[in-house]
Amino acid sequence: IIGKTDAKGFPDRRNIGSERFTFSFTIRDSPTYFINVHSWGREEYIRSLSESFRVGDCVTIENPLVQTKETEKEEKFNPPTPSCYKLLLSENHSVVKICSCYEAGTQLLSLLHLPVKDPQDFYSLGDIVANGQSLDGRIINVLAAVKFVGEPKYFITSDKRKGQRCEVKLYDETELSFPMICWHNESIQLAQSWVPRDTVIFASDVRINFDKFRNCMTATVISKTIITTNPDTPEANNLFSFVKETAELGLLDAEIEDQLKESINLQSIVDIYTVEQVKIKAVQNQEKPEPIYGIIYAYLSTLNIDNNASKIIRNRCSRCRYLVNEMSNICTFCSDGPSDANSVFTSFDVLVDLTDHTGTLYSCNLSDSIAEETLGCTVQEFLTLTERQKTALKWHLLLERSKIYFKGFLSPSSRTGLRVNLLSCKLADPVEASQNFSGKGKKVHCMSF
Repeated sequence: IIGKTDAKGFPDRRNIGSERFTFSFTIRDSPTYFINVHSWGREEYIRSLSESFRVGDCVTIENPLVQTKETEKEEKFNPPTPSCYKLLLSENHSVVKICSCYEAGTQLLSLLHLPVKDPQDFYSLGDIVANGQSLDGRIINVLAAVKFVGEPKYFITSDKRKGQRCEVKLYDETELSFPMICWHNESIQLAQSWVPRDTVIFASDVRINFDKFRNCMTATVISKTIITTNPDTPEANNLFSFVKETAELGLLDAEIEDQLKESINLQSIVDIYTVEQVKIKAVQNQEKPEPIYGIIYAYLSTLNIDNNASKIIRNRCSRCRYLVNEMSNICTFCSDGPSDANSVFTSFDVLVDLTDHTGTLYSCNLSDSIAEETLGCTVQEFLTLTERQKTALKWHLLLERSKIYFKGFLSPSSRTGLRVNLLSCKLADPVEASQNFSGKGKKVHCMSF
C-alpha cells in the first residue's frame, strides 16, 4: 500500500436518509506499475476494511472487479497511475488479506522507497518561496526533509463532523522552514511515524497555496498525494547527507525549540518529576528515544548572569539561527560573506543547573524568549543593567523554589549525555510546591522499580 484516503460517507440516492461509504488506496507490485483500488458499501464494512491496513502494509487482494478508468475523471481526485484500469472491491466477493514482512519479501518492500514520479521532477522549497503566489493553487512534487511534526489537533466542523489537522515543518538546502498541512487521518498517522531531522520525504502531487493569514507559502496533502518516506534516489541521498550534517552541528536546535514553544500547550504537561526520575526516565527511553515533557519543582542552583555578558548573550543568524562567528560576523552555514547587520539578532543562551532533594541536572538550556520571561527583561534591557543590578536579579531567582516546565532528551553531544531545555521557569507558589514536593499533588509522576 503506497497511498490511502480516509473512509467517507455520502447520501445514498437510492435509499433516502441513509449513507453509502467509500475509501480508496493505491497499490504497487513493481517499479513500473501501480493502480488505484476503490471500495463502496455499508459503513461497518468500509470502516472495518479501511482500519485493517495502513500505508506501508503488504496485502493480497482476491476477486477484485477490474474496470477501465475514465482518466480525466479518475485522476481529478485520485493519484495518477500508469494503468488504464482501476480495481473495485465488493463486500460479497472481494477479500483483502494482510501479508507478513516474510511473505512480502524485500523486493516488494523496497518499492515503498521508490517515488511514483520522476525523482528529479520536484520543486525545492526555496523555488516555491521564490515563485511566491505564482504557484498558488498548483499541484507539484516536493522533496524535503522533516524538521518538525506537530501534534494532531481536533475540531468539529460547522456540519457537526469531526475534523483533524496536523502541521509538519519541512526543510532542505534552500529553505530551513516550510509548512505542510495534513487534514486527513491517514496522512496524519503517516506523519506521526516520521522522525524529525532523520526522515526525507518525496511528496508527489501536493497542493501549494499562499496563506494570507501567515503571509507565506504552504503545502497541503490532498487525496491525490502519495508520500514516499526515505526515497532511495540519488537526490534524496544528497539531501539526507545534508540532514545528517545539520543534525551533527546542531544547526536547527534553536529553531526547533521555537516550533515546540508554538505547538506545545504548557497546560497539557501535567507529569511531575524529581531530578532523579528524569534521569531514570531518559535511560529507559534509550531504545526508543522520545523526549520527556514534565514539571520539576526545583532550585536554580547555578545562574551565572553577572559574569561576562558574551558568555550568555550570543549573535545568531536570523535565517538559520546558527551562532554567528563573533570575530568575523559570518554565518558559516548560510553564507560565505559577511552577514548583513539586519540578518543578525542577539538572544540569551544561558546554562543553568536545576537541583532538588534527589540530585542536580547540569547545564540545562535557558534561551531566547523563555530566558527573557524568566529574567523579566529583554537582551537590550539586560545590557543596560549595572553589575550590582545583575547580581540582585541573579539572587532574586537563585536558590528559590521554581516551577519549571521542561523538555528532556538524550544527547550524545551533551557533556552529561542528557539535554534539558526549559519551556517555562517561574517562582513557584509555596503551597503548590509543598503539596507536590510531599507527593500530594494531583498528577505526581511515580516511577516503579
